Amino acid sequence: MEVISLRIPKDLKKAMKEIEINWSDEIRRFIEAKIREYRRKRALEEIDTMLSTLPRVEKGTARNYVREDREGN
Repeated sequence: MEVISLRIPKDLKKAMKEIEINWSDEIRRFIEAKIREYRRKRALEEIDTMLSTLPRVEKGTARNYVREDREGN
């Protein structure tokens, strides 16, 4: 594992000591959640970009294809 450090105000550090929480685990889970959130957002943006490059189809196109297929058989 890697080590990271950060600076926080003294009063925040004091308040953290008053609460029995494994802060390393809490912060690790928070960071993991933020990374998942960022990756999902980035993936959705990439999907939107890909969809925007696809040609637009006219309304009713799928219906017309189904009708053509039924009439052809």
